[in-house]
This record gives sequence, C-alpha cells and structure tokens, in this order.
Amino acid sequence: MPGGAAAPMSGNVFKEGLFPRHYLVAFVLVTSLFFLWGFAYGLLDVLNSHFRDTLHITTLQSTGLQVAYFGWGYFAFSPVAGEVMRRKGYKFTILMGLFFYSLGAVMFWPCAKFADSSPNKHAVFGGFVICTGVTAMGLASLEVAANSYIAVMPPVSVSSLRLQLSQAFNGVASFAGPLIASKYFFSGKNAGTNTNVQWVYLAVAGMGALIAVLFVFVKLPEVSEADLFEQQEDTGVRKPLWKEHRATTGAIAQFLYVGAQVTIGAFFLFYVKANAGIDHARGAQLLSYALIMFTVARFISAALLSVVAAPVLLGIYAILATICTILIATLHGNGGVAMIMLVMFFESIMYPVIFTLATKDLGFNTRRAAAMVVMGVSGGAVFPPIQGAINDRYGTRVSFWLVVPCFVYIAIWALYIWNEDGRYFSPLQQRKDERAWDENSVTNEDEKGQVVAVEDAGKAGKW
Repeated sequence: MPGGAAAPMSGNVFKEGLFPRHYLVAFVLVTSLFFLWGFAYGLLDVLNSHFRDTLHITTLQSTGLQVAYFGWGYFAFSPVAGEVMRRKGYKFTILMGLFFYSLGAVMFWPCAKFADSSPNKHAVFGGFVICTGVTAMGLASLEVAANSYIAVMPPVSVSSLRLQLSQAFNGVASFAGPLIASKYFFSGKNAGTNTNVQWVYLAVAGMGALIAVLFVFVKLPEVSEADLFEQQEDTGVRKPLWKEHRATTGAIAQFLYVGAQVTIGAFFLFYVKANAGIDHARGAQLLSYALIMFTVARFISAALLSVVAAPVLLGIYAILATICTILIATLHGNGGVAMIMLVMFFESIMYPVIFTLATKDLGFNTRRAAAMVVMGVSGGAVFPPIQGAINDRYGTRVSFWLVVPCFVYIAIWALYIWNEDGRYFSPLQQRKDERAWDENSVTNEDEKGQVVAVEDAGKAGKW
C-alpha cells in the first residue's frame, strides 16, 4: 500500500550496521508484515472488478471495498492503533493487528462459499465489504507499528535504508496478488464465480496466524518515548502535535497520494478495457507487470536517493506523475495504457518518503504523528467513489483528471520540505554541513562553558 524507498541515508551502513545484533529477529519478523499488507492490497484492486461482474453491481458500488479498506480500516482505526501503541508498545499493537487481519480473512470463507448460490447478490457484496473492513483494521495496526518501529530502531542514522529494505517485500507481495487473481479468479471456469476467493483468503488467514505465533514467542526490543525524545535533533522543546507542521501537511500529502494511487489501481482494469479493449484476465496481468515496475523502481530510486535529496526526488517524481496522469486522461488506445503503467514507476517512492519526511525529528510526538500520517491512507476511501461517479457519467478516461491535483500538491509539499530542510540537492552536502554545525556547537560549548542552543540540524545550511 499503501510503500517504497525512503529518505536518504544519513550515516555509513558499513560502519554502523543496519541494526544492533539483538534486533535481527525483530527486524526479520517486522519486515514480514510488509509482505502481508502488500499481498492484501494487491488482491483488492482485482476483487473490485471481479465482484462487479459476478455480483452484478455498479462501478460506484464496487468501490465500497476501497471505502471499507481505507475509511473504516485506516481512517477510523489508525488513531486507535496509534494510542494503543503509545500505551502498550509495538509488540502488543502488532499482535492486535495480526488478530484482526486473520479474523477478516477467515470471514471471507462463508461469504465466498455461498456467494454464487445466494439470490441476494448485494447482501453478499455487503458481507465482502465487512470482511474487507475487519482485515483493514488489522492492516492499519500493522502499518502504524511496523513503519514506526523500523524507522526508530537504532541506529537512526541508517533508518531510511532499513525502511527501504523492508518495504521492498511490500512491493513483491503487491504484484503477487494480481498474478494469483489472474490465474484463479478470471481464468476458465472460475471467471464467473467466487468459489476460489475463499481458498485464497483462508491461506492469507493461516499466514497471519503463523506470524502471530512467532511474535508471541519472540522478544521484541521496545523503543521508549523517552528514547525518541533523546533522538530529537532540536532544542528539546515539546510541542503539541497540531503545531508540527511537517506532520500535518505531510498527512495531507499522504491522503492525496494514497487517494491517487488507490484510484489508479482500482480503475486500472476498467481503463484498459474501455480505452484499449483489453479483457480482465489480460488486464490483471498488465496490472501485475505495472506493480513489478513499481517494485523495480524502488530499488532504482533507492540508488538515486543516495545522491539526490529526498524532497528533490519526490518533487521530480510528483511532476512526472502529473504529466503521466494528464496523458492518461487524454490519450486513446495503448498509449494511455502505457501511461497508466508508467505512472506507477513515479509513485514508487512517494508513500515512504512522505512518511519519513513528515515524522522526522518529532520526539515524543513520533508515535502519534506516525498514526496521523497513516490516517492519510484514508484518501483511498474518498477518491474511488468520486471517480466511480465521474466514470459512470462521463467515462473512464475523463475520470482520471481527478488525480492530477493530488500530484501537484505533493510537488508543492516537496518544495516546502526542501526549503525547510535547508535547500539541499544532495544528502552528502547536507551531511557535511551537519557535521560542521555539530563541530561549531562543541567549540562554543567549550569556550562558554554551557550548551549553545542548536537549530534543527536539517537547517544547518542556514547558520
């Protein structure tokens, strides 16, 4: 879902290591969570189109899955998960998330089993919507905990590389979902039924339960809020969360990005069929290829982030994504199909870069800010119904104008963060200035016998 390359490294991984040795098992287990929600999200877009055909619902009604997933799951439950994490810690929140994830997946079984024989197809679809919402409650909890835990795990200087490595598994799972769906949902005798949906989700439930058992028996080192406060690179002033403008504007950026990403994915199959006459089975394959491109772009972008400042690369990608979506809305035939696949390349870094930039140096506010930024994922509940209504009235191609302003805002937000962080084009230049600033602070302390207030290290270029 809602993941990819993160902010650039601020330390030397070869000298410092990715994490202390006693964090190895915790890192592996938490990384496995990225696979879980990537797989669930990859299935969501395919089911959206499949249920429209098998349950005879409208395009607008089919977006109820996105409303449940991102509205009920992420918007409504993310703050709950954030508060639970603040009070009970990362491990408890992860176990709670795995419980809801597996419960929702199990609930798919009776819905799918009786879907084809039930005379009330709309009631069956309502059951699938409820199952999706419960699963999303678990995914929201996992995402709040896992992103934050990977980011704050010591040493913080290489947190971006850790997050990049973990999120790579999210991408692998996200294209595995459509590949499985194209084989078992849309092929042969399964094209018009929901029978095989139950077996896929029972396997998903079993996978979640297995990982939960491993978490029960494995010690997960906690990072306390006091530790987070000590890591904060500012004067130590504790501000209310609503005054942390990085986080609040970042949550809006995340809301718009996920809204754009989800609606592009949700209408991918509709678009390729309406614009190029491509059937759903072939469309699902193209979607999986686009998601492979998305995953490959993460590794390419990770290399770029080692030499290009994160806000700069985010801004460039947002501008290119804007151009792609304009072409999606205007081109006919295979040209438009190529653009809807290409835009996923430029989406690749947006979620984690926005997350890491929006939650940077927040100290005690880190966990609540993480929950607030994850709440931004609720954009996935807002945009698909709007696009569905536009699609039903004006056509699929016209509906893609909806996402253009989303990428424009992200480009502007990236410029704002770039200015706030000192207008650096290279992370190496930023690191050099930070070291010079630290050395200057030590000198002043030695001469005056007291600690000199230091401005946020990200603005070191302005001293």
